[in-house]
Amino acid sequence: MNRTLLLILIAAAVAVGGWIVVAEPFGGGSDASLKGVQARRGPLDITVLETGNLKAAKSVSLRSEIEGRTTILYLIEEGTQVEPGTLLCRLDTANLVDDSVNQEIAVRNAESAMVKAEQALQIQGSQNQSDIAAAERRLEFAIKDLEKYREGDWPQQLKQAGDDILLAEEELKRAEDKLTWSQTLFDDGFLTRTELEADQLAAQRNTIRLEQSKRAKELLEQYDYPRQIRSLEADVDEFGRELERVKLQAAARLVDFQTDLDSKVRKLELENEKFDKIIQQLDKTEIRAPVSGMVVYYKERSRWGNGDPISEGMEVRERQELITIPSSDGMVVEASVHESVLEQVNVGQEVRITVDALPEREFRGRVTTKGVLPDQNSWWANPDLRVYRTEIAVLDPDPAMRPGMTCAIRVQVAHLPDVVHIPVQARFFRGEQAVVFISNDGEIEVREVELGLFNESWIEVVSGLEEGEEVLLSAPPGFDFADVPPMSPQLGSQEPTAEGMGGAPNPGGGAPAYGDGAKGGGRPQGAGREGAGANGAGRPAGKGSRGPGGAGGTESSSATGQPLGANASKVEETAAANAAPVGAEAVGAETTPAASEVPGQ
Repeated sequence: MNRTLLLILIAAAVAVGGWIVVAEPFGGGSDASLKGVQARRGPLDITVLETGNLKAAKSVSLRSEIEGRTTILYLIEEGTQVEPGTLLCRLDTANLVDDSVNQEIAVRNAESAMVKAEQALQIQGSQNQSDIAAAERRLEFAIKDLEKYREGDWPQQLKQAGDDILLAEEELKRAEDKLTWSQTLFDDGFLTRTELEADQLAAQRNTIRLEQSKRAKELLEQYDYPRQIRSLEADVDEFGRELERVKLQAAARLVDFQTDLDSKVRKLELENEKFDKIIQQLDKTEIRAPVSGMVVYYKERSRWGNGDPISEGMEVRERQELITIPSSDGMVVEASVHESVLEQVNVGQEVRITVDALPEREFRGRVTTKGVLPDQNSWWANPDLRVYRTEIAVLDPDPAMRPGMTCAIRVQVAHLPDVVHIPVQARFFRGEQAVVFISNDGEIEVREVELGLFNESWIEVVSGLEEGEEVLLSAPPGFDFADVPPMSPQLGSQEPTAEGMGGAPNPGGGAPAYGDGAKGGGRPQGAGREGAGANGAGRPAGKGSRGPGGAGGTESSSATGQPLGANASKVEETAAANAAPVGAEAVGAETTPAASEVPGQ
């Protein structure tokens, strides 16, 4: 309480110690001189200040493994200390029970279809055996017929034809002998002409019969035998091919029935797998603790920020994270680093951490990971905002730390042991050249300077300015500014722009406004750095682009860095003491200038 009151009194004294300067147009005479702040020489800490949240370095995440969407019926109270096996959450099982009954029926139908397919396969196998046996018999008979003709029928037919010729020759010889005797007897008058002619006719008949027998044998050898052999051989070949066709057809039909059986078996397996999966899903409706620890509800990030925690009656989707059980082994800070200072933050850098719930302590940390791509969730909230997730390991965690606590991180970028530096409000740009306004016995000098590194409040002057020279915190009225180059985020070439950092200092002692991020290369409005507010803790009273003691500071003009609405011909109020934040935390090792150090005090 005493510390807060003291800081408030100091801030009030600084505000009262300001001065009013009546300025005339730049370049003309002036009865009253514009006042400023003297350039300093000394140590300067270059730091990056961001906010983040604590989370456990190691934790067990429990998700809903129920397909589709389901409802939470029971949920253990958050913060409960649990042991392995403790019931944490119970999900709705009504649909799964119905599915299990329907699936059991499907399994029974699949079993019946598989049995029918097995029997059909056996029947087809028996039919195939019968068809193949019949085809084999036909082939065997055809082969026997061929052998019978070659070995039996043909020799017999050939011998019969030869015998017919032999008999015809004998009968012809007898007929000719008889005709010879009949001719002799006829000549002697012992036979009549009729009897002689009868013997002559018998001889001619036997001659014709002999010729017919010979011709029959020739036809048998030249035509009948080759034709019959070819026919029988063709039967053998045809029945052989028929046997092959029967075997192929039998195999094809067997494959069809076997394929049908395989499909029925596979379908039964699938139905059983579905049934087993439903049973497993029923088992997964009860989520139990795998390890001991404290129950923490998971808050899902969305386009509008962190979502609501889970609760009984809420509908959840598959793979949605419900509960985490953090480990007490260590803590990390998850912060979002703005793109303008991303290159200043590197893995391995030392970090100072302040937890809102533990304001009396400052913890040490180290950057462990830096995001490669911008955080997509920030795009929904502000399409022009690009922040990168960064994790910082807490090197000296406190048992009082809890996941989700808000904290501030200050990354130590560099330490300049002895440099000339001025408030960031005191530098301006004319074209691409950085300039400062030096007050010398009422005369205002525009001097070009070379700038170096900077933090929220101070900027290094590499050359062009000496210690003790007085620089103005605002441009003289009527000064003509050219286009302002963007701020470079690279370490070692940081040049804050007139738009982004040329505004008047924050009345609450916070960091200066960064202005329009799209124009000046700094932070977007509403996302300015945090400075030391009236509470002296280095925390802003607000995070808007306006507001006393906030990170945004006073909204400034994009051309001159003066407060909006300020007229060049009007009285301009500035406070030299406001050039530095109240408290050493805003500038690291830099201390707040005393009232006696400000000219005119």
